[in-house]
Order: sequence, then C-alpha cells, then structure tokens
Amino acid sequence: MISADISTVLPEIVLAVYAMLALIFAVYTGKDKTAGLVVWASAGALLAAAFWIGFSGTDTRTAFNGAFVNDSFARFAKVVILLSAAAVLVMGKDYMARRDLLRFEYPVLVVLSVVGMMMMVSAGDLMSLYMGLELQSLALYVVASLRRDSVKSTEAGLKYFVLGALSSGMLLYGASLTYGYAGTTLFSGIIAAAGTEGLSLGLLFGLVFMITGLAFKVSAVPFHMWTPDVYEGSPTPVTAFFATAPKMAAMGLFARVMHDAFGGATQDWGQVIALLAVLSMFLGAVAAIGQRNIKRLMAYSSITHMGFALMALAAGTAGGVQAMLIYMAIYVTMNVGTFAFILSMEKDGQPVTDIGALNMYSRAEPLKALAVLVLMFSLAGVPPLVGFFGKFYALKAAVDADMAWLAIAGVVASVISAFYYLRIVFYMYFGEDRDGALDGTMSPVLWGLLMASAAIMLVGVINLFGVEGLAAVAAQTLVN
Repeated sequence: MISADISTVLPEIVLAVYAMLALIFAVYTGKDKTAGLVVWASAGALLAAAFWIGFSGTDTRTAFNGAFVNDSFARFAKVVILLSAAAVLVMGKDYMARRDLLRFEYPVLVVLSVVGMMMMVSAGDLMSLYMGLELQSLALYVVASLRRDSVKSTEAGLKYFVLGALSSGMLLYGASLTYGYAGTTLFSGIIAAAGTEGLSLGLLFGLVFMITGLAFKVSAVPFHMWTPDVYEGSPTPVTAFFATAPKMAAMGLFARVMHDAFGGATQDWGQVIALLAVLSMFLGAVAAIGQRNIKRLMAYSSITHMGFALMALAAGTAGGVQAMLIYMAIYVTMNVGTFAFILSMEKDGQPVTDIGALNMYSRAEPLKALAVLVLMFSLAGVPPLVGFFGKFYALKAAVDADMAWLAIAGVVASVISAFYYLRIVFYMYFGEDRDGALDGTMSPVLWGLLMASAAIMLVGVINLFGVEGLAAVAAQTLVN
C-alpha cells in the first residue's frame, strides 16, 4: 500500500527533494554566486516534471486513503502550473540579477510553492488541501517581499501575509464546520453526507466560509483588495509568477472542492460563485480604466479574468469545468507573453511601469509592438484570437446552464475592459512623441517567450493545440 501511495505522489516527492538538495548545494557552494545555476536547474526540473506528468497515463489513482487524487483533471492543471512556473523563472533571471535580487532562495521557494500547488489540485481531503495551500502561500509571502530595501516590496509582502492569513483562517473555519457536520475530512465522505436533498445549515455555513477563503486566493471581488498593491510592490518577475501558476492552482482547487466535496449542491454554491463572478468582472473592468501603472493595470485585469473563469465554474457542469480549464490555460499563456514584455520596459537601465512610456513604441520596435498588440487584443477577447475562444467557452457554459443573465453581464464587462487594452495599443501606434521613450533591450529568452505567446494566440485558433479535448477529458474525470 505504501509503495503504491509513493508511486502516485512521486513527482511531488522528487520536486520537494530537489528543492532541499538545491538549497544545500547553494549554501555549500557560495550561496548567491550559484543562484543563476539554481534558476536554470529549477526550470529544468519543473519542465521535466511537466513532461513526466503529462505522459503518465490517463488512469485515476488515489493515495493515502483518498487524501491525494491523481486524475486527468489534476494532471491538466499540474502541467499548466509547471510549464508557466518554468517560463517565469527563466524569463526573470536577468532582471533579478541586474537589480541584485537574484538570491539562491528565490528559485527554491518557487519550486516549493509549485509543490504546494500540485498538492492543492490533487487534494482529496480537507487536511491535504490545507497542507498544499499553506506550502504555496508561505513561499509566496517571502518572494513578494524579496526586495528588502524597498518599502513597496516590504508592504506588498506584509499585506499579502496578513490578508492571506485571514483567508486561510476563514478557510479553516469553513473546513472545521464541514468536518463537524459531515463527520469526515475526505471529500468523498463530505459529498455522501451532503446527499442529494440539499445541504444542512451547518454544511452550508462551512461551504460559504470555504468559498470565501478560496475567493481570496483567486483575488475575486470583494476579496481582491491585496491584489493591486502586491502586484505593484513585488519585483516584476514575482508579479509575473503571481499572475500565472498560483491562479491556475487556486482555480483548480476551487473546482476540486466544489465538485468533489459539494457536487450534490451545485444550486447552493453556483449562485454564490455567479455573484463573485459578476462583481469581479465589473470591478476589474472599471477600476483598471484609471490605472497608469501597467502592473496595477494587470492586477485589475487578472480580477476581471478570474471573474470569467468563475462564470464557467458557476455553471456547475462538466462543460463549465472544461471551459474554466481552457480559459485558465489561455490566460496563463497570454500573461507569460505580456510580462515578458513588461520585464523589458526600461529607460536608462531603470524599470518603467507608466503606460505613457509606450508612446509611438511601434516606430522603434515594430515587431515587438505587433506582438504586444496581438496579446492585448487577445486579452480583450477580440476575435479571431485565442483569447476570444476562452471567453466564448465561458459564456457558452453559462448559457447552457440557463444563466444567460450571467453571460450577458460577461459580455458587457468584456466591452468595458477592452478600453484599457486598446489604450495601450493606441499609445504604441498613435501616441504623442515625447522624450523618455523606452530604450531597454530584450534578452533572447524574453523575446522568444513574447513572440511564442503572440504566435500561439494567432495559430491556436486552428484547434487550440488540442487543449479543448484534454480539458474535456479532465472535466469528465472531475464531474462524474
């Protein structure tokens, strides 16, 4: 039994052991002098784990009496998490090194947080859920405040820690209520205790508190208040990480808890998530209009996009889960390319975050400007780019679940949010000439990721690279 359990969680064990060995290696070989090597090794380990998990079969296996679930849903989410984490590690290396922020702990903490994310999407028990969530969160609190000489970075880490601790407390309180009324921490036991006749009052309260805790993690309104400050204050590579892998992990955990533990009460939680989706879409769309700092703009953009992902999840169907997985895979890909460009925004060697600096950027860098245009249009959901299909699947899931009002709200919010994406394009192609134009060079890694992301948004319209079929299988595994 133990050997079968270990083989099921072997990728997570290997990555955790790698992180500890990398920590020991760095300490005994000059600490920060080997940080660059640890970054490349960590990215390689994450890529290897992604291929290992991606080609590990299609069967469903459980470990530790159901506390850990290795199924197609978990594998889909893990591959997205691992690939995005590897990309962000590599593209942020030069930025961190130039600003004397490349500590050897940075890649190790990223790997440990990824292990926590993998645990989250495979959780089959309230205990394993919390272990994964806290392993991810504790590592992220540290990397948010990595720039110790910056007040904003320290503030970002502190705000993230305080509000993250509050959300974890709410999640724990909900979990304790759920355990008290269901008599078990296993998701399979909770769904059996809930039955098909509706939740008892105690379980309903437990569900609401757990949704509140999870909503913090995906930065859904009204639990979004940490997002803009943390995005702005953190070092840009860390912000890029926050915008990709943890979002996929949190949405994966959200779907896992809702369907595996409360799958018989879709009417109860569907209404709550639909409300969170509407609030997130509109607040993110409206609040981003006044933003001049591109990192804060991307923070509000992420809130809007999480609203669309929650809209798909609110449908409570396999089609909704499929739409959510497709949406998150596309969203993460768009963010990798967008942040690759943001990392290159410099003037006289200093990072620039004001979107006004993009005025007439297309004259100096026509190819990069075109790639950013494609990404902005895709983020806005302009057809026929891949971003449009992500929103289309989310809207279709809502309509199919007789939630046409939610789909209409999504369309309106999408139109509003298009303004600030198109404003960036306007600045690049039609802005006023002025002094202070960007002069930063782009490393081959950043250039490659920017172009690859933009190319995927164009070429992916053919068949979404097969993601649609993989997401359908993953969704059917979860909603059975």
